Amino acid sequence: MLNTNALEAIAMEVGGRISQVNQPAFRYSSVGAALIPVVLSVPHAGRLYPDSLIKKMRDPEPSRLKLEDRMVDKLAIAIAQHTGAAILIADAPRAMIDLNRDVDDVDWGMVSDKAEEPRPATPARRRARNGLGLVPRRLGREEIWNSPLAMDELSNRIAEIHRPYHDRLNEMLKGTRDRFGCAALIDLHSMPPLPRMHDNFPPIEFVLGDRFGGSCHGEILDSVELFFRQARRHLVRNRPYAGGYVLDRHGNPNCMIQAFQLEICRSIYLDAEFANLTSHADQLVTLLTQMVREVAERTIMLGCPPGLEAAQ
Repeated sequence: MLNTNALEAIAMEVGGRISQVNQPAFRYSSVGAALIPVVLSVPHAGRLYPDSLIKKMRDPEPSRLKLEDRMVDKLAIAIAQHTGAAILIADAPRAMIDLNRDVDDVDWGMVSDKAEEPRPATPARRRARNGLGLVPRRLGREEIWNSPLAMDELSNRIAEIHRPYHDRLNEMLKGTRDRFGCAALIDLHSMPPLPRMHDNFPPIEFVLGDRFGGSCHGEILDSVELFFRQARRHLVRNRPYAGGYVLDRHGNPNCMIQAFQLEICRSIYLDAEFANLTSHADQLVTLLTQMVREVAERTIMLGCPPGLEAAQ
């Protein structure tokens, strides 16, 4: 069974703040101790829920299970232990603030004492109005909250959680690139089982996202796709998940910072309720450990292009 105490083998620092419980919002390891030019980020697996947040949720337990990338942090810790990759893990829950959304991606209809709502109809605002904004509002047609969100609370979450998380990730990636001449970010997520494309098509186990080629060199994604296919695992690319704000902000292939998102089907490592790890998690960690090593090798092979110092 997956060693859930693997964290003890990785020296971790903390950052950000969940003010309601006076706890750090995320944990991270030093890139100076990393053995490969890879950073693993886990923005949606946080399980540190303040009581005040739980009391505002209409149906806390089902909402938490659906919103979380359940136990992906445990997978990431084990992979980092095996590979020597650096790691950044959010402990603040997605229900509190979604770290894969821009700070402007707000459903202003859920904020009680907001200033005048911005007018431009951007794709981010349309997504937020569908319930998938900076603070999730609904799951399907079901509302998550039983009361509005105060503007000062939203501002505090941005200042204490969102901004420090992305500042830290930016520093980790630049530190990795400075040390190795290149860096690769793998943003780890989980997804509910996807509908089969047709009756004879096997269930999709993974989705690779690179913003349709915008956040990562194609050679790296090609090698990852080939790796999974040779392992007889079933995946698709960019649909229905192409990645979000994490890749938009941090992926910069022209400056040798590659970034892609990996969505993992919950059915291949969690129990029937999608709540707890199963013995299949060990096999998944072995597979993803091999993938991370492949990504590191490909990233290094691309090399550091001439003129990088000028581009910085």
